[in-house]
Amino acid sequence: MRNITQSILPACLVASTMFIFTSCTTVNTVERAVPVGTKQVIADKRVITDDTLKRKVSIISLNEGMTPGGFLQVQIEVLNQKNSMQDFSYRFEWFDMNGMRVDTPTSVWIPRQIEGQETLSITAVAPTTTAKDFRVKFMENVRDD
Repeated sequence: MRNITQSILPACLVASTMFIFTSCTTVNTVERAVPVGTKQVIADKRVITDDTLKRKVSIISLNEGMTPGGFLQVQIEVLNQKNSMQDFSYRFEWFDMNGMRVDTPTSVWIPRQIEGQETLSITAVAPTTTAKDFRVKFMENVRDD
């Protein structure tokens, strides 16, 4: 009996460990079949992505709206087309009604990660009510291994 326990115990530990780690890599998502809210999706060229990143992470949709306080709000949904995690950074630039850039301390590169085959929503709110337009840039993070 002791020999059976000694041979089965390591196999059970390995199997349970594999189950725990593999079960953590999937995400179950539940949402309404017919959404209550409707997106104001727009076709846009204000998104700039570097060539290597756009083969890995793609823009699914771009939604634009206004907050109750009159600030421009943007939401971008991105999809990781690869099976492995991808690191990237993004930065929003804001423009007034004359197309002049609104300089702000919030126009910095923000690092993000996205799991394989995952979708991710990135939301930004303009720093001032004078910002009427935007441009967002995406850049792949390069790791030093």
